[in-house]
Amino acid sequence: MRVLSLDMGGTHIGCAVVEDDKLLATGDISFSGAQSLRALLPVIEQELRRLTQSVGMLPSDAAGLAIGYPGIIDFRTSTILSDIGKYADGPGIDIGGWSQKTLGIPMAIENDARMALLGEHYVGAAAGQDDVVMLTLGTGIGGTVMMGGRLVRGAHAHAGSVGGHFVVDLNGRNCICGGIGCAEAEASGSTLPDVARKWKGFAGSSLNNGDPTNFKALFEEAAKGDPVALEIRERCLHVWAANVVTQALAYDPEIVVIGGGVMRSSDVIIPFIQNYIDNHSWLVWGKPRILPAKLGNNAAFLGGVPLMIEAAQLRAAKG
Repeated sequence: MRVLSLDMGGTHIGCAVVEDDKLLATGDISFSGAQSLRALLPVIEQELRRLTQSVGMLPSDAAGLAIGYPGIIDFRTSTILSDIGKYADGPGIDIGGWSQKTLGIPMAIENDARMALLGEHYVGAAAGQDDVVMLTLGTGIGGTVMMGGRLVRGAHAHAGSVGGHFVVDLNGRNCICGGIGCAEAEASGSTLPDVARKWKGFAGSSLNNGDPTNFKALFEEAAKGDPVALEIRERCLHVWAANVVTQALAYDPEIVVIGGGVMRSSDVIIPFIQNYIDNHSWLVWGKPRILPAKLGNNAAFLGGVPLMIEAAQLRAAKG
């Protein structure tokens, strides 16, 4: 099966032509700040046409367009329910109609973390496992869940997709979701600069170099022994681990897959979380294995194939 895939982030849109488990061509549309999705659609069309031409096909030769979108998505109705501020006009756009009219193919849309899990289950770290929790650690904290080989979506399409908003500190920081002390508010890339700046001793830390603190710098300076970096890193590791325990208790997975840009430091993160869940979780059958994601930025692209298969099954069931 050949599909066209989009992985829509906050500062770029990844585009790909996928055939079964292989990437035939990839491209990227970069920008800064919140964007109008309607204004970007012609740019997306142009890039998809460029990519398909590069592999000797037309967009209409694909089985469909699979979109991983940063928000709450109802896959069953192809509806963007909540946009989290990336593309403010997204919920009001009929992307399926646009795809059919401009590209000549059906469209399937899903939350980007869910689509990444589909990819990891298809040919990545979760291959062969049908009960999986996946977390993505980066600018935010994303989450998604699979039970019995199928994505957990729930009655209102929220289930499993707000993994960064489990509370880890009742007296913690205000979160963009309206909660207090969510994992994302306490240990994500978007809040790390403010967490670091307010940390006791930050003025004398090597992290205080004039640039906003990011996870790359945090782990590098911690490895060098900077006391403040070590303290903040320890805090982040505990937040992520506590969040994993909560999700393991809630969803009973065989494995927990962790992805995102922070996983450049997987040699520190994975053993810490595995040790934490081994010692601080009440799971009578044993403990889930904690694994790093394998597919990196390609996970959502490859997840487009199983997503389009499910979409075709849904259309057939509706008659």
